[in-house]
Amino acid sequence: MGRCLGLRSVVLVWVAAAVVAASGPRHAYAAMMSGPVAKSQTVLALPSNMVPSPVTSKGHHCSSSSATYISRPKLVELLLTTPGQRILQFRPSLQTKYPSALASFDQIIANAQGKKIALFLDYDGTLLPIVNDPEAAFMSPEMRTAVKNVAKFCPTAIVSGRSREKVFEFVKLKELYYAGSHGMDILVSSADSQSKTNNDKEAKLFQPANEFLPMISEVYKPLVETTRSIKGTNVENNKFCVSVHFRNVDKKDWKLVAEIVDNVLKAFPRLKQTTGRKVLEIRPVIDWDKGKAVEFLLRSLQLDDPESVLPIYIGDDRTDEDAFKVLRKRNCGFGILVSQVPKETGAFYSLRAPSEVMEFLNSLVRCKEKSP
Repeated sequence: MGRCLGLRSVVLVWVAAAVVAASGPRHAYAAMMSGPVAKSQTVLALPSNMVPSPVTSKGHHCSSSSATYISRPKLVELLLTTPGQRILQFRPSLQTKYPSALASFDQIIANAQGKKIALFLDYDGTLLPIVNDPEAAFMSPEMRTAVKNVAKFCPTAIVSGRSREKVFEFVKLKELYYAGSHGMDILVSSADSQSKTNNDKEAKLFQPANEFLPMISEVYKPLVETTRSIKGTNVENNKFCVSVHFRNVDKKDWKLVAEIVDNVLKAFPRLKQTTGRKVLEIRPVIDWDKGKAVEFLLRSLQLDDPESVLPIYIGDDRTDEDAFKVLRKRNCGFGILVSQVPKETGAFYSLRAPSEVMEFLNSLVRCKEKSP
């Protein structure tokens, strides 16, 4: 092979591919053909000092002078019309509208200059992938290390739909703050810290739905009994809310699960039902959610000054949208949605999976370690 496609051209192919991914195939041609550049002009190359020695598919090195340059029309044709070898699947990406928090990391850090970062993390689906068995939702040792390390530099709270005690048993980090039951059970002091007296712990406990505890216990029993006959259902008592998981239920029975829950709730007008990822949540009818929990924590920890604190909330579920909205309303801080599929959200940025969340946390740690 006498000539090979230079790395500069390969890079530009991917740049053009990004245009296609962002605008769709119908608009890509016009986007890449528009502007002052002539249609016959070759694609511009990067400066030579930015380009390593390119390599052919067979491992032969070739100089930039022997690289093949592709005209703009040819590049468009390659991207859009190559039969049987589609370079791109033309599907809208979540990160088209909500940029990757990893790709935008420098921008996020720039906004945090001179400020302390306060970090709020959902648990299931954020610090670990959603699992079929809710009782087996243990995060990896690597993720635990990442959370432990970032908490050395940033005040860090777990805000989960799980009961506070249960999520602490999963996380097992005393240096964090915990808000369980979708923020209805908040322990501001470090979880079970041996340096705290019992009275001090109680003084830092906030439970706005405390009067509903007997009612939650009361509704839990019929929910367990009435869903027992549906294979795969799992009813979880999360102290101030009840979660009816149907992830392992046959899809044809999903509607039946919802009907059963609706019927049980008819006897409990002070309770409401919300939905999550393959779960129905039974919660008290009070004006409280994860967003208000974040506001409460910021105030309680004296982190509510937007001039000196940048809050970041990372979550994957509908209930996390309340926190995203609060940060948008405050015009201070960023929400980061964890999702692999496009969806509307109040977050500013996105990450595709818990593995990227861990990468983001580790990046924060590295950044803080380098700071003077």
